[in-house]
Amino acid sequence: MSELSTLARPYAEAVFRMAQDENDLAGWSSRVTTLATIVSDTQVARLIADPAVPADRVAELIVSVAGDGLGERGANFVKVLSANDRLTLLPEISTQFETLKAGAEGTLEATITSAQELSQAQVDDLVAGLKAKFQRAVNVQVAVDPELIGGAVIMIGDQVIDGSVKGRLQRMAFALQG
Repeated sequence: MSELSTLARPYAEAVFRMAQDENDLAGWSSRVTTLATIVSDTQVARLIADPAVPADRVAELIVSVAGDGLGERGANFVKVLSANDRLTLLPEISTQFETLKAGAEGTLEATITSAQELSQAQVDDLVAGLKAKFQRAVNVQVAVDPELIGGAVIMIGDQVIDGSVKGRLQRMAFALQG
């Protein structure tokens, strides 16, 4: 995964700079997300992986599926990725673009994974705490993982706040082995 991240980073940064230059972060966010969705389709993925299909033909197909909203620069971006055999990086490019966009907008992306479904009030309380701690707006995604036993794990940026029972048990086991 880190290799994908490393390969995708220059493309994500280039698109981000272009979006900033055009003052169109939201538009480029939509374009990159659309492209990531297209290349994630199983039929398109098979086409991308097929060495018998020329790269320029794959690029044309993706541009066609994406539609007019892609624009000339978006189409050129697809062609560059295709020519360099990097179309499969689009989901990671999209993820990194969104992270850069959130940073530029002063927001953080967080994932809250809890052992049980959280009420909206609980989510709101956690978001308020994160906003206070990080002094930035926070966009959250909530997930449930019963294996946590109890509590929650919050991933925000490259930080992990593990308040789960499973995490506590693992730390105790490690300390006892110690």
